[in-house]
Amino acid sequence: MVTRREFLTTATAGALLGAGMVSRAGAATLPEAPVQSSAKTQPLLMPVDGRPYNPVVTLNGGSLPWRMRDGWKEFHLVAEPVTREVATGMKAHLWGYNGQSPGPTIECVEGDRVRIFVTNKLPEHTSVHWHGILLPCGMDGVGGLTQPQIPVGKTFVYEFEMRKSGTFMYHPHADEMVQMAMGMMGFLVVHPADQRQNRVDRDFVFLVNAYDIKPGARTPTVATMTDFNLWTWNSRAFPGIDHLVVRRGDRVRIRMGNLTMTNHPIHLHGYDFVVSGTDGGWVPRAAQWPEVTVDIPVGAMRCIEFVANEPGDWAFHCHKSHHTMNPMGHDVPTMIGVDHRGVAKRLVELMPDYMVMGERGMSDMQEMEMPIPENTLPMMTGQGPFGPLEMGGMFTVVKVRDGIAPGDFTDPGWYSHPPGTVAYEWTGSLASRG
Repeated sequence: MVTRREFLTTATAGALLGAGMVSRAGAATLPEAPVQSSAKTQPLLMPVDGRPYNPVVTLNGGSLPWRMRDGWKEFHLVAEPVTREVATGMKAHLWGYNGQSPGPTIECVEGDRVRIFVTNKLPEHTSVHWHGILLPCGMDGVGGLTQPQIPVGKTFVYEFEMRKSGTFMYHPHADEMVQMAMGMMGFLVVHPADQRQNRVDRDFVFLVNAYDIKPGARTPTVATMTDFNLWTWNSRAFPGIDHLVVRRGDRVRIRMGNLTMTNHPIHLHGYDFVVSGTDGGWVPRAAQWPEVTVDIPVGAMRCIEFVANEPGDWAFHCHKSHHTMNPMGHDVPTMIGVDHRGVAKRLVELMPDYMVMGERGMSDMQEMEMPIPENTLPMMTGQGPFGPLEMGGMFTVVKVRDGIAPGDFTDPGWYSHPPGTVAYEWTGSLASRG
């Protein structure tokens, strides 16, 4: 009998088996299934055929190419084991699609007839549910209920028409506890048929996901229900999450989907915004409401929009403080106010690398650069222009600048503050003001 541990560690063998079971004749009729292993944000995928649209930017990912065939827009997803760099110094063994987790964003247009081929290179069966899409029941992707499971090595075809525009996602409805915990999910954007409708200058997308990967390990613990230790956007943790680069004056949309086990209050500094969409559709302008923090429930999506009229480097993060930390934060006792120098002196005689920490808070961990297990992220990390940022997890920066060209998402570096606009130390006189 195969144990669960053996089952999860045979992913590579399962991938090879799946590849061998797809016949050459069958593969010849399939659209290309490009593989993307880089964790960098990819360039915009501009439509070269089919209906025109304004493409989205997938944070630390990219969009899936397609081909037009007899009036159908055809995509090819390959469910398979992948290796994902969570941030520099840590890689995770996940499951995903086309070499990445989350899988590539699927972009199409309201009214498109879409055909999606799904090839299974996992070590077990799978299916794909198109979350929020209005479609025939038999295309809904619930294994055992609306379709047979997709066996290892087989390719299934989903066909439906995109009846409305909006913000959606895809994920398995097969052995969900394992497959979603291993990173199987992706974004799906349906653009309006009229390009002028809900038009913005920059349109970012990412999925909120979480993993339990023990320090020094590489594979998630799939049976975890609440005690996750890696809180990520598109399977990346700060400082591995790319910055959102924006031209001053742009109208910006950020689309977010939540496939974790808890809600996430996502907060943007420096701006208020409106909630302009959910996975149920667009919110009419008269009904949009202002926020500076939007709460994303489990299994839901939210779109926010704002005009980037204030330059700077603006923090963008989940407001649950433990979601902006990395794995070393679990099970650390609170030592604030405890003078344990005497005990520490005796411990150092036994363990020369022992460090006193926590009696003044946890920022010492950032400054000391304490040793941690291989393939593990520090609890707090990242450097800013004024020193350590002391963040991790679901945190990045929206960088608003003048002079950025349309379609340019190159990191412009840190913001140069005008004189007199940075908080300063009080020395008894306003003369010290910079």
